[in-house]
Amino acid sequence: MVLDSLQNAYRYYTLHPLFEQAFRFLQETDLMALSQGQQAIEGRDLFAIISEGTGTTEKEAKLEVHRKYIDIQYVVSGTDHMGWKSLTFCKQPDIPYIEERDAAFFPDKTSNWFDVPAGYFTIFYPDDAHAAMITEETVRKVVLKIAVS
Repeated sequence: MVLDSLQNAYRYYTLHPLFEQAFRFLQETDLMALSQGQQAIEGRDLFAIISEGTGTTEKEAKLEVHRKYIDIQYVVSGTDHMGWKSLTFCKQPDIPYIEERDAAFFPDKTSNWFDVPAGYFTIFYPDDAHAAMITEETVRKVVLKIAVS
């Protein structure tokens, strides 16, 4: 898991062949002007999901993991409160992996909570169980989905 400012994105370009293109999309696009929903960038290998709204509470939050995609979650406005736990320490999922959603959900709770303000991003790999949108504040964000392979 990574948490950093978009101004430091260049530090992560070498971690995946599509990371530079993904971060350039965040840096060069008017993210406030984008409509909510999915936007293709590089077919199914790299695409964006734009959303805006409020979330849920820590108590109601479910940790999720993905197998096919790495998430880069970038906060455009507001502050997203997120949780993290290593998949190694998670119990069995209460909602098993659903291929169409590329997600499994866990009943586990975490004590690792942190705020992600506007201008910052997280990177969640397939072994990073995470919960996002744990906020009553309106948050606009872009989740970039980057194919693992």
